[in-house]
Amino acid sequence: MAEAQTKKRRGPAIRLHDDDNVVIAYVPIDPGTEIPGEGVTTRTPVPAGYKIATRAIAAGEPVRKYNVTIGFASKDVTPGTMLHSHNMEFREFDRAPNHATEYVPTQVLPVEEQATFQGIIRADGRVATRNYIGICSSVNCSATVIRMIAAHFTPEKLADYPNVDGVVAFAHGLGCGMEMSGEPMQLLRRTIAGFATHPNLAGALIIGLGCERNQIAGMMAQEGLSTGPRLLNLTMQETGGTRATIAAGIAAVEEMLPEANAVERVPVPVSHLKIGLQCGGSDGFSSITANPALGHAVDILSRHGGTAILSETPEIYGVEHTLTRRAQTVEVGEKLIDRIRWWKEEYSPGRDVQINGAVSPGNQIGGLANILEKSLGSAMKGGTGPLMEVYRYAEKVTQPGLVFMDTPGFDPVSATGQIAGGANLICFTTGRGSMFGSKPAPAIKIATNTAMYSRLTEDMDLNAGVILDGDATLEEVGMQIFEEMIAVASGKKTKSEELGLGDNEFVPWSIGIMS
Repeated sequence: MAEAQTKKRRGPAIRLHDDDNVVIAYVPIDPGTEIPGEGVTTRTPVPAGYKIATRAIAAGEPVRKYNVTIGFASKDVTPGTMLHSHNMEFREFDRAPNHATEYVPTQVLPVEEQATFQGIIRADGRVATRNYIGICSSVNCSATVIRMIAAHFTPEKLADYPNVDGVVAFAHGLGCGMEMSGEPMQLLRRTIAGFATHPNLAGALIIGLGCERNQIAGMMAQEGLSTGPRLLNLTMQETGGTRATIAAGIAAVEEMLPEANAVERVPVPVSHLKIGLQCGGSDGFSSITANPALGHAVDILSRHGGTAILSETPEIYGVEHTLTRRAQTVEVGEKLIDRIRWWKEEYSPGRDVQINGAVSPGNQIGGLANILEKSLGSAMKGGTGPLMEVYRYAEKVTQPGLVFMDTPGFDPVSATGQIAGGANLICFTTGRGSMFGSKPAPAIKIATNTAMYSRLTEDMDLNAGVILDGDATLEEVGMQIFEEMIAVASGKKTKSEELGLGDNEFVPWSIGIMS
């Protein structure tokens, strides 16, 4: 870890590794500025978060950050030159996966030494961090109905049920006009089922139209579900149409409320936490502050027996070998390579998407030149521990420790898969300032830099920018994040919860053909 990350910063730029051929501007730097300790003077203005060449880099030579290749010089670069997409290029290069060659098992603390949080224990032994009633649509055709049912339950109507966090609708735009069998339908069904049976829901109601391709009966059968007091379903064409279904849905939720309210929080081990790891609106500081600090928190969580779900497959591309080498088995490592192979060879060939090199305009403005550089920071959220398992989108996560779930990089879709898989909390790092929230699992937002945190304090829960400011070490911020996980899991409201975010962030991954 770079000295600049754990001690008071020195000068306007940061060296991350002795073997790097760049340093990172901490603040905007004027041309003609000498970079202390590097023997170079800037040739142009350099925005904060951008890279500065510290030696001559020949065209075609790798650009290295954290001693990892993040691209190649597209022209000869002289010392002191700013490096970005105008003089860097993305291209493929060999990365041996070396499966499981660096596997070191996590030393999990004895149960009596593990931290605890105030959780809600369900009848089946699973533990909740929130207590909602959910209404799921099997198809877009019932989306309006479920939204109207949820809207009926205003804070005033829920005043007599203080232990219920709300009634939330999980609407989407799929369920019909799609393949009737195969992976796209299977994926949608396990996503909906994952939410309907999530431990953070005290009860759920699934509503369909009746003639859609995603038949409720087929979904229940695929996922091994059956109706009962906690899981009900309605079909609009059988119930009597829109108004009748809304009325029936309201009545069903009203029957669930008294039992949903009859819960209490009790101390439970942190091993019951499953944390979805997200990053959005990344910038040049993501790999220096928030992401490695979150990774440190994940290492702590793993030692306490908890689970962290790293995702966003396009955003670990280029550094996937750092994960496969830490895999607990060759089979786990090969699972990750298989998912990347599917993305590259079947899903995205010829398309202008992240895994093929380009990053978003916001990432570019924030100082990230390409997906290799973005992935370097993104993977850091997973910490330094072993990779224990790899899951497909929305599959149930049962393996403790660091695991990976195959998802897109689009945050609502990615987090939806993680929550469907059982994540009961989300930790979300951002450099540009992503406005994200999720239900039924709350999202902790972590800023990479103090300037953005100060502008967007109402949206950000924690400021990892203090690492750059020299006011805290990376390890101290990592511990702060771990403590915030415990506080939020115990009922503390996040900024996104206070703002009411999360009602529009249920977005299942659409991978199939529409017809």
